[in-house]
Amino acid sequence: MENQPTENRQHWRKRLYTIIFESDTFAGKLFDVVLLVLILVSMLVVVLQSIPTIEARYKVILYYLEWAITILFTIEYILRLLAVKSPLKYADSFYGIIDLLSILPSYLSFFFPQVQYLLVIRSLRLMRVFRIFKLTRFVRESLTIVQALKASTRRILVFLSFVILLCIILGSMMYAIEGPYNEKFDSIPQSVYWAIVTITTVGYGDISPVTPMGKMIASLIMLLGYAIIAVPTGIVTVELSRMSQTGAVSAACPNCSRGGHDPDARFCKYCGHTLKS
Repeated sequence: MENQPTENRQHWRKRLYTIIFESDTFAGKLFDVVLLVLILVSMLVVVLQSIPTIEARYKVILYYLEWAITILFTIEYILRLLAVKSPLKYADSFYGIIDLLSILPSYLSFFFPQVQYLLVIRSLRLMRVFRIFKLTRFVRESLTIVQALKASTRRILVFLSFVILLCIILGSMMYAIEGPYNEKFDSIPQSVYWAIVTITTVGYGDISPVTPMGKMIASLIMLLGYAIIAVPTGIVTVELSRMSQTGAVSAACPNCSRGGHDPDARFCKYCGHTLKS
């Protein structure tokens, strides 16, 4: 009899986990579909609030509707934390962070009104549609891309550091060359801004060189920009190729809800919990 409350609590948590995190049952699929509808409605409300004529006419309705959805999302987030065995593991996961960010703007809007428009972050929660409708192949591909980006992070950061130094050097050169003849190159930071815009092939056109030497350097920077764009693409492509060969899968851990485990994995690589067989 002493273990009865504990068993009831475990049964309740398991039932809650099945409804919230699994979509195999009718209750679980219904929960996810309702959640997706609320996300779409919330996004529509945020968009309508940004239109002055609609916001002025339906301000009160949109306000209460948004807060009703926010409260429901807050309750849902709390239930997700209660359903898993390690709430901190879930809170630190990708979906956990997105779920938290989807409700924070509403509460922060009391102090910073413009923050409320960041509620469009909730659109990222629509990624759950892949799991709901059993589109596991797409989930697997998305996890492969995420893992490849993580594996490439250090090399990309080193490359970006080199690009930043290059922009500073080129910007300083352009300031020395164009500064005396072109009022738009009036400082090194302004010239570095021009170098960044040029080397990324954006080309706003708000600042442009007028001297022959400046135009020649600008032409070299433009050509260099195409080569620079190709480097991070190659880094990520190599990692994608390696990830596709290893074959990660999207089985979710019942403890921390993270996926992307190897086909023969028996334990979660993030928290060590036994995976569902």
